[in-house]
Amino acid sequence: MRPFGQEFEFARFLGFQMVARGDGRCTMAIDVDRDRHFNPQGVAHGGVAYSLADTAMGGALHSLLPDGQWCATLEIKFNYHVRVGEGRLTCEAEVRHRGKRVANIDARLYQDGHLVGSANGNFAIFAAPGGE
Repeated sequence: MRPFGQEFEFARFLGFQMVARGDGRCTMAIDVDRDRHFNPQGVAHGGVAYSLADTAMGGALHSLLPDGQWCATLEIKFNYHVRVGEGRLTCEAEVRHRGKRVANIDARLYQDGHLVGSANGNFAIFAAPGGE
């Protein structure tokens, strides 16, 4: 399987960690830190959870793509269920449907064993520059 995430500077900057990836699934995590990820209201900025979901969803689809194909987010519907505080935030993403040009992916985010957010998105599938 082709690598995913290690070469992705944005994910590394935020502190994302690859837990598992393959067969249309991807689990990623981040250790949410007050000094690095919180907003002025004293909770994790919503963009942290959203970015983790978006990246894990891309990782899930990427695990199904052959060399020469890329994917990109078309749209994501994200639901924040409860606040995210300090500690480990984990996202589990799974491809629900993969067509030739568009895939649909679900994601669930957990902290301390509780569901804190969920997402569903559509991703484009296309030839990589220089690919077929």
